[in-house]
Amino acid sequence: MTQIIASLAEISSRYDAVFCDLWGCLHNGHTAFPEAVAALQAFRAKGGKVVLLTNAPRPNVSVIRHLDRMSVPHDAYDLVVSSGDATQEAMLAGMVGDKIYHIGAPKDESFFTEYADDPAALARITRVPMDQATGVICTGLADDLTETPADYHTVLLEAKTRGLKMLSANPDIVVDYGDKRLWCAGALANDYNEMGGESLSFGKPFSPIYALARRRLAALGHEISGDSILAIGDGIDTDIRGGLAEGIDTLFVTGGIAATEFGPNPDAPDSTLLQAWLDARQLSATAAIGKLR
Repeated sequence: MTQIIASLAEISSRYDAVFCDLWGCLHNGHTAFPEAVAALQAFRAKGGKVVLLTNAPRPNVSVIRHLDRMSVPHDAYDLVVSSGDATQEAMLAGMVGDKIYHIGAPKDESFFTEYADDPAALARITRVPMDQATGVICTGLADDLTETPADYHTVLLEAKTRGLKMLSANPDIVVDYGDKRLWCAGALANDYNEMGGESLSFGKPFSPIYALARRRLAALGHEISGDSILAIGDGIDTDIRGGLAEGIDTLFVTGGIAATEFGPNPDAPDSTLLQAWLDARQLSATAAIGKLR
Protein backbone atom coordinates (compact mmCIF):
# COMPACT_ATOMS: atom_id res chain seq x y z
CA MET A 1 0.00 0.00 0.00
CA THR A 2 1.42 3.37 -1.03
CA GLN A 3 1.87 5.74 1.90
CA ILE A 4 0.49 9.24 1.29
CA ILE A 5 2.62 11.90 2.93
CA ALA A 6 2.31 15.67 3.33
CA SER A 7 6.01 16.53 3.14
CA LEU A 8 9.33 15.00 2.14
CA ALA A 9 10.54 15.54 5.70
CA GLU A 10 8.21 12.76 6.89
CA ILE A 11 10.38 10.11 5.23
CA SER A 12 13.65 11.86 4.34
CA SER A 13 15.58 10.49 7.34
CA ARG A 14 15.51 7.04 5.68
CA TYR A 15 17.65 8.22 2.74
CA ASP A 16 21.13 9.53 2.01
CA ALA A 17 20.30 10.73 -1.51
CA VAL A 18 17.35 11.62 -3.68
CA PHE A 19 17.10 11.39 -7.46
CA CYS A 20 14.57 14.15 -8.11
CA ASP A 21 12.76 14.83 -11.36
CA LEU A 22 12.54 18.43 -12.57
CA TRP A 23 9.54 19.11 -14.79
CA GLY A 24 6.33 18.73 -12.77
CA CYS A 25 8.19 18.38 -9.48
CA LEU A 26 10.60 21.32 -9.16
CA HIS A 27 9.22 23.57 -11.91
CA ASN A 28 6.63 23.75 -14.70
CA GLY A 29 8.96 24.97 -17.44
CA HIS A 30 8.29 28.62 -16.61
CA THR A 31 8.45 28.88 -12.83
CA ALA A 32 10.17 27.07 -9.99
CA PHE A 33 7.99 25.73 -7.16
CA PRO A 34 9.20 27.42 -3.92
CA GLU A 35 8.00 24.61 -1.62
CA ALA A 36 9.85 22.01 -3.68
CA VAL A 37 13.03 24.09 -3.62
CA ALA A 38 12.73 24.44 0.15
CA ALA A 39 12.21 20.70 0.60
CA LEU A 40 15.41 19.89 -1.29
CA GLN A 41 17.36 22.58 0.55
CA ALA A 42 16.20 21.12 3.87
CA PHE A 43 17.23 17.61 2.81
CA ARG A 44 20.70 18.83 1.87
CA ALA A 45 21.01 20.87 5.07
CA LYS A 46 20.76 17.59 7.00
CA GLY A 47 23.52 16.00 4.92
CA GLY A 48 21.51 14.43 2.10
CA LYS A 49 22.66 14.53 -1.51
CA VAL A 50 20.33 15.75 -4.25
CA VAL A 51 20.71 14.65 -7.85
CA LEU A 52 18.32 16.39 -10.21
CA LEU A 53 17.63 13.54 -12.62
CA THR A 54 15.90 14.83 -15.71
CA ASN A 55 14.81 13.53 -19.09
CA ALA A 56 15.77 16.85 -20.67
CA PRO A 57 17.49 16.07 -23.99
CA ARG A 58 20.19 18.68 -23.40
CA PRO A 59 23.46 18.34 -21.45
CA ASN A 60 23.49 19.23 -17.78
CA VAL A 61 25.20 22.61 -18.29
CA SER A 62 22.27 23.70 -20.43
CA VAL A 63 19.77 22.43 -17.85
CA ILE A 64 21.58 24.36 -15.11
CA ARG A 65 21.33 27.56 -17.15
CA HIS A 66 17.58 26.99 -17.41
CA LEU A 67 17.37 26.46 -13.64
CA ASP A 68 19.35 29.67 -13.11
CA ARG A 69 16.86 31.59 -15.27
CA MET A 70 14.10 30.34 -12.97
CA SER A 71 16.17 31.37 -9.93
CA VAL A 72 16.54 27.84 -8.58
CA PRO A 73 19.35 28.24 -6.03
CA HIS A 74 22.42 26.05 -6.34
CA ASP A 75 22.12 24.98 -2.71
CA ALA A 76 19.02 22.97 -3.65
CA TYR A 77 21.08 20.33 -5.47
CA ASP A 78 24.48 18.69 -5.75
CA LEU A 79 24.32 17.42 -9.34
CA VAL A 80 22.22 17.60 -12.47
CA VAL A 81 22.22 14.47 -14.63
CA SER A 82 20.19 14.52 -17.82
CA SER A 83 18.95 12.12 -20.45
CA GLY A 84 20.93 14.32 -22.83
CA ASP A 85 24.12 13.46 -20.92
CA ALA A 86 23.44 9.73 -21.10
CA THR A 87 22.51 9.92 -24.81
CA GLN A 88 25.67 11.89 -25.59
CA GLU A 89 27.69 9.07 -24.03
CA ALA A 90 25.96 6.54 -26.29
CA MET A 91 26.48 8.69 -29.38
CA LEU A 92 30.16 9.20 -28.61
CA ALA A 93 30.56 5.46 -28.02
CA GLY A 94 29.63 5.05 -31.70
CA MET A 95 26.14 3.59 -31.40
CA VAL A 96 24.90 5.48 -34.48
CA GLY A 97 28.17 6.33 -36.19
CA ASP A 98 29.46 9.88 -36.53
CA LYS A 99 27.28 11.26 -39.34
CA ILE A 100 24.05 12.25 -37.65
CA TYR A 101 20.65 13.33 -38.91
CA HIS A 102 19.10 15.43 -36.17
CA ILE A 103 15.39 15.66 -35.38
CA GLY A 104 14.87 18.46 -32.88
CA ALA A 105 14.59 22.14 -32.12
CA PRO A 106 17.16 24.95 -32.17
CA LYS A 107 16.89 25.05 -28.37
CA ASP A 108 18.55 21.60 -28.34
CA GLU A 109 21.66 22.83 -30.14
CA SER A 110 23.76 22.37 -27.00
CA PHE A 111 23.46 18.59 -27.38
CA PHE A 112 26.00 18.87 -30.20
CA THR A 113 28.14 21.68 -28.79
CA GLU A 114 28.53 21.03 -25.04
CA TYR A 115 29.80 17.86 -23.39
CA ALA A 116 30.96 18.10 -19.79
CA ASP A 117 33.36 15.15 -19.75
CA ASP A 118 35.32 15.93 -22.92
CA PRO A 119 34.09 18.85 -25.06
CA ALA A 120 36.58 18.06 -27.84
CA ALA A 121 34.97 14.64 -28.36
CA LEU A 122 32.02 16.29 -30.09
CA ALA A 123 34.27 17.50 -32.91
CA ARG A 124 34.10 14.11 -34.62
CA ILE A 125 30.29 14.25 -34.88
CA THR A 126 28.91 15.76 -38.09
CA ARG A 127 25.27 16.59 -38.75
CA VAL A 128 24.27 15.67 -42.28
CA PRO A 129 21.17 15.27 -44.46
CA MET A 130 19.24 12.02 -44.13
CA ASP A 131 20.73 10.47 -47.28
CA GLN A 132 24.26 10.80 -45.83
CA ALA A 133 23.46 9.77 -42.25
CA THR A 134 24.75 6.76 -40.35
CA GLY A 135 22.16 7.30 -37.63
CA VAL A 136 19.51 9.60 -36.18
CA ILE A 137 19.47 11.59 -32.94
CA CYS A 138 16.02 12.76 -31.83
CA THR A 139 15.97 15.44 -29.14
CA GLY A 140 12.31 16.31 -29.72
CA LEU A 141 10.03 18.04 -32.20
CA ALA A 142 11.40 20.99 -34.13
CA ASP A 143 8.48 23.16 -32.93
CA ASP A 144 6.74 21.48 -30.02
CA LEU A 145 4.34 24.42 -29.61
CA THR A 146 2.63 23.70 -32.93
CA GLU A 147 3.68 20.24 -34.18
CA THR A 148 2.52 16.73 -33.30
CA PRO A 149 4.18 13.33 -33.88
CA ALA A 150 2.00 12.88 -36.97
CA ASP A 151 4.06 15.61 -38.66
CA TYR A 152 7.09 13.29 -38.54
CA HIS A 153 5.65 10.19 -40.20
CA THR A 154 7.42 10.80 -43.52
CA VAL A 155 10.85 11.52 -42.06
CA LEU A 156 10.64 8.54 -39.72
CA LEU A 157 9.58 6.29 -42.58
CA GLU A 158 12.58 7.46 -44.62
CA ALA A 159 14.94 6.72 -41.72
CA LYS A 160 13.38 3.28 -41.26
CA THR A 161 13.66 2.52 -44.99
CA ARG A 162 17.36 3.40 -44.85
CA GLY A 163 17.81 1.11 -41.81
CA LEU A 164 19.03 3.87 -39.50
CA LYS A 165 19.13 3.39 -35.75
CA MET A 166 17.68 6.28 -33.75
CA LEU A 167 18.77 7.45 -30.32
CA SER A 168 16.01 9.23 -28.43
CA ALA A 169 17.42 11.84 -26.06
CA ASN A 170 14.19 12.16 -24.07
CA PRO A 171 11.99 9.13 -23.28
CA ASP A 172 9.09 11.35 -22.11
CA ILE A 173 5.97 11.21 -24.26
CA VAL A 174 4.53 14.56 -23.15
CA VAL A 175 5.39 17.33 -20.72
CA ASP A 176 3.37 20.19 -19.26
CA TYR A 177 4.83 23.58 -20.16
CA GLY A 178 2.92 25.95 -17.93
CA ASP A 179 -0.69 25.15 -18.81
CA LYS A 180 0.14 23.66 -22.24
CA ARG A 181 0.91 19.98 -22.90
CA LEU A 182 3.73 19.40 -25.38
CA TRP A 183 4.94 16.30 -27.23
CA CYS A 184 8.46 15.01 -26.53
CA ALA A 185 11.03 12.81 -28.28
CA GLY A 186 9.65 9.67 -26.63
CA ALA A 187 6.50 9.94 -28.74
CA LEU A 188 8.57 9.89 -31.93
CA ALA A 189 10.66 6.99 -30.61
CA ASN A 190 7.50 4.98 -29.98
CA ASP A 191 6.23 5.72 -33.49
CA TYR A 192 9.59 4.71 -34.97
CA ASN A 193 9.59 1.40 -33.15
CA GLU A 194 5.98 0.72 -34.12
CA MET A 195 6.79 1.17 -37.82
CA GLY A 196 9.65 -1.32 -37.53
CA GLY A 197 12.59 0.98 -36.91
CA GLU A 198 15.03 0.67 -34.02
CA SER A 199 15.04 3.38 -31.38
CA LEU A 200 17.01 3.34 -28.14
CA SER A 201 16.54 5.56 -25.09
CA PHE A 202 18.93 6.32 -22.21
CA GLY A 203 16.93 8.48 -19.81
CA LYS A 204 14.37 7.36 -17.23
CA PRO A 205 13.16 4.60 -16.89
CA PHE A 206 16.21 3.06 -18.57
CA SER A 207 19.34 2.11 -16.65
CA PRO A 208 22.04 4.29 -18.31
CA ILE A 209 20.91 7.52 -16.65
CA TYR A 210 20.87 5.90 -13.20
CA ALA A 211 24.32 4.40 -13.73
CA LEU A 212 25.61 7.81 -14.81
CA ALA A 213 24.09 9.48 -11.73
CA ARG A 214 25.78 6.96 -9.45
CA ARG A 215 29.13 7.41 -11.22
CA ARG A 216 28.96 11.17 -10.88
CA LEU A 217 28.01 10.93 -7.20
CA ALA A 218 30.93 8.57 -6.66
CA ALA A 219 33.24 11.03 -8.41
CA LEU A 220 32.25 13.55 -5.72
CA GLY A 221 33.15 11.00 -3.05
CA HIS A 222 29.65 9.75 -2.34
CA GLU A 223 29.19 5.98 -2.69
CA ILE A 224 25.51 5.51 -1.81
CA SER A 225 23.76 2.15 -1.76
CA GLY A 226 20.46 1.61 -3.54
CA ASP A 227 18.41 1.21 -0.37
CA SER A 228 19.50 4.69 0.70
CA ILE A 229 18.25 6.42 -2.47
CA LEU A 230 14.75 7.81 -3.05
CA ALA A 231 13.54 8.49 -6.59
CA ILE A 232 11.07 11.39 -6.77
CA GLY A 233 8.92 12.11 -9.79
CA ASP A 234 5.52 12.65 -11.34
CA GLY A 235 6.01 10.29 -14.29
CA ILE A 236 4.62 6.84 -13.52
CA ASP A 237 6.26 5.26 -16.58
CA THR A 238 9.56 7.11 -16.21
CA ASP A 239 10.35 8.16 -12.63
CA ILE A 240 8.43 5.45 -10.78
CA ARG A 241 8.93 2.57 -13.22
CA GLY A 242 12.62 3.48 -13.45
CA GLY A 243 13.05 3.58 -9.69
CA LEU A 244 11.36 0.21 -9.32
CA ALA A 245 13.62 -1.30 -11.98
CA GLU A 246 16.66 0.04 -10.12
CA GLY A 247 15.43 -1.41 -6.84
CA ILE A 248 15.17 1.97 -5.12
CA ASP A 249 12.30 3.50 -3.19
CA THR A 250 10.02 5.93 -5.00
CA LEU A 251 7.98 9.02 -4.13
CA PHE A 252 5.21 9.64 -6.66
CA VAL A 253 4.24 13.31 -7.06
CA THR A 254 0.57 12.96 -7.94
CA GLY A 255 -0.05 16.65 -8.61
CA GLY A 256 2.10 16.65 -11.74
CA ILE A 257 1.32 15.20 -15.14
CA ALA A 258 -1.39 12.84 -13.81
CA ALA A 259 -2.99 15.37 -11.44
CA THR A 260 -6.54 14.97 -12.77
CA GLU A 261 -6.64 11.27 -11.88
CA PHE A 262 -6.71 11.56 -8.09
CA GLY A 263 -9.61 13.80 -7.14
CA PRO A 264 -10.42 17.53 -7.25
CA ASN A 265 -7.55 18.72 -5.04
CA PRO A 266 -4.11 18.19 -6.66
CA ASP A 267 -2.46 18.92 -3.30
CA ALA A 268 -4.26 16.02 -1.60
CA PRO A 269 -4.67 12.85 -3.68
CA ASP A 270 -7.59 10.57 -2.91
CA SER A 271 -6.03 7.36 -1.54
CA THR A 272 -8.67 5.07 -3.06
CA LEU A 273 -8.35 6.60 -6.51
CA LEU A 274 -4.56 6.50 -6.27
CA GLN A 275 -4.38 2.85 -5.28
CA ALA A 276 -6.83 1.78 -8.00
CA TRP A 277 -4.84 3.74 -10.59
CA LEU A 278 -1.57 2.14 -9.52
CA ASP A 279 -3.12 -1.33 -9.37
CA ALA A 280 -4.46 -0.95 -12.91
CA ARG A 281 -0.89 -0.35 -14.06
CA GLN A 282 0.51 -3.14 -11.88
CA LEU A 283 2.89 -0.64 -10.33
CA SER A 284 3.47 0.63 -6.83
CA ALA A 285 5.24 3.52 -5.17
CA THR A 286 6.77 3.60 -1.72
CA ALA A 287 5.02 6.89 -1.00
CA ALA A 288 2.97 9.56 -2.75
CA ILE A 289 2.62 13.31 -2.27
CA GLY A 290 0.40 15.87 -3.94
CA LYS A 291 3.18 18.40 -4.53
CA LEU A 292 6.82 18.15 -3.51
CA ARG A 293 7.22 20.15 -0.33
